[in-house]
Amino acid sequence: MALKATIYKATVNVADMDRNVFIDQTLTLARHPSETEERLMLRLLAWLVHANERLTFTRGLSAEDEPELWQLNDHSGIDVWVDLGLPDERRIKKACSRSQHVWLYTYNWRAAQPWWQQQQNKLSQHDNLTIRYISDEQLAALITLASRSMTLQATIQDGTIWLSDDSHHLEIQFEQWLEAGKRV
Repeated sequence: MALKATIYKATVNVADMDRNVFIDQTLTLARHPSETEERLMLRLLAWLVHANERLTFTRGLSAEDEPELWQLNDHSGIDVWVDLGLPDERRIKKACSRSQHVWLYTYNWRAAQPWWQQQQNKLSQHDNLTIRYISDEQLAALITLASRSMTLQATIQDGTIWLSDDSHHLEIQFEQWLEAGKRV
């Protein structure tokens, strides 16, 4: 018998001062049976960072040819492709050829750091690729907000994300590994 996804609901309020975006939305996230809570919360955080009414969660782990999030345009093209983890270079190359901008959020220092050392020269050739890393400590703090029903407030300014619920307040900053094809 196949295991079913666990459904999470998040009511979010996003005030992104960097992009002048203000959104109140209720999101439904399906946690794949093989997905960790850390990864689920990173997917939610990525949505908050790129908040847009057209940004949607995809089938994610259930579909090899889709990212975790994408924003499609009126012509069925992909404006924003957001992926998580440590994909191989072929997947990133394919994403960069299909989308106007590709964002990759990496985590787990023990795996991410050697992966980046191996991949950085190849990946720096993609002009539309941005890679960010979230520290293990910040990711562990992020899961303190996880529950099947969440109400979160996010304020983003100067690249810093302040994220809170009724009892927790976090400050999150990504380490920028690559932006617009240039090493950071």
